[in-house]
Amino acid sequence: MGEPLLAVRDLHAWYGEGHALHGVNLDVSRGETVTLLGRNGVGKTTTLRAIMGLIRKRTGSVTFNGKDLMRLPLHRVAHQGIGFVPEERGIFATLTVDENLILPPVVAKGGMSVEEIFELFPNLKERRNSQGTKLSGGEQQMLAIARILRTGVEMLLLDEPTEGLAPVIVQRIGELLATLKKRGMTILLVEQNFRFAARIADRFYLMDHGKVVEGFPVGQLSAHTDKLHEVLGV
Repeated sequence: MGEPLLAVRDLHAWYGEGHALHGVNLDVSRGETVTLLGRNGVGKTTTLRAIMGLIRKRTGSVTFNGKDLMRLPLHRVAHQGIGFVPEERGIFATLTVDENLILPPVVAKGGMSVEEIFELFPNLKERRNSQGTKLSGGEQQMLAIARILRTGVEMLLLDEPTEGLAPVIVQRIGELLATLKKRGMTILLVEQNFRFAARIADRFYLMDHGKVVEGFPVGQLSAHTDKLHEVLGV
């Protein structure tokens, strides 16, 4: 499969004196969709934040496209072609959809135009003049993803994209991620909705107590039922 696009080695992170990550190791190859699974509080979101440099106290190695992200200042990490959509979505609530889409800086060639975004997200086109506060939760999630796609990133880090959304919107988000995957986007996804993740992921990492306890491809799901019950309670 060659060198992974993203390689995380022995990643530790702290919140104050609290040791949150205990040596996380994971790989994501170009074009893959990989899901981090685990209960609340096991370190999934912290892993994404540590990869992006949003946690100041951390050790280990994070390499993206051959470049050591640990050595880069925060503002330069996003310019390497890796984008983060946090659970809180991070849109500008008082700006319109159009304004939200115009603001993100282009970090690499290949970013989608606003019209391309509207082809992919027809709901947003219908609401293009609406403020962020007027959008539904699903529309806000779509806008958050769309803003990152405007920048030309190669890889998306998504934190709980289906949290709190109605089943029909969850299905739409799944279809969207499948479309992005077909277009070559690499995705690292944090998700508690196992059924959603099982439909779109190529591989899984199970996390518990701040570390990865198991990793396997989607084709081996049935062989890991006991571990899934233990870690997820599913």
